[in-house]
Amino acid sequence: MLKQVYIYRAFERFWHWMQAFLIFFLMLTGFEIHGSFRFFGYYNAVQYHNIAAFAFIILIAFAIFWHLSTGEWRQYMPTSENIIAQARYYITGIFQNAPHPTKKTVLSKLNPIQKLVYLGLKLLVIPVMVLSGLLFMFYRYPSKSGITGLNIDSLESIAIFHTAGAFILVSFVITHLYLITTGHTITSNLNAMITGYEELEVDEVEVIEVRNNEIKTESIQ
Repeated sequence: MLKQVYIYRAFERFWHWMQAFLIFFLMLTGFEIHGSFRFFGYYNAVQYHNIAAFAFIILIAFAIFWHLSTGEWRQYMPTSENIIAQARYYITGIFQNAPHPTKKTVLSKLNPIQKLVYLGLKLLVIPVMVLSGLLFMFYRYPSKSGITGLNIDSLESIAIFHTAGAFILVSFVITHLYLITTGHTITSNLNAMITGYEELEVDEVEVIEVRNNEIKTESIQ
């Protein structure tokens, strides 16, 4: 039996959708800068890309504060439990209507593979994208004696890292969009990130309600 449970909080949903918008916009303007197509025009694409990049950095700062202040950073702690079963589910089980090997709860929203992927994005891919992007914008800076470089002979290596990170993000987005459709219904995962509510099994709900009652009791005491 399934029950609707409030699992994604307001800031979590805002962060998710704003992050999605900025990533899509950065992808659009970034590929135009590379000459893949023409939409905004090269000069405008560069300006819009830089503005979106700063907005993304600000969003990251707020997200880091939120994760640390709420303890939600624990959601990304990797675990080896059920990781093989989860991999098998993604490779074959998902196409055979097999039961999901891990159960989602408010205290554990991510399966073992999601934890590894999201942790890798947050600790490796996103930092590489941000740092390489900042080097692109500020690889030269004014000083008293004129314009001084940061000992960078060429931006080629930085461009390679930045572009590689972009393609990794594109691959993640495509996979993420597909997996959104694999919930209880084709739109259930999408609706959960819009409303905050998701259907969970009754036994999971009971555990969550007990935990919430414990938290309320502790706060009263």
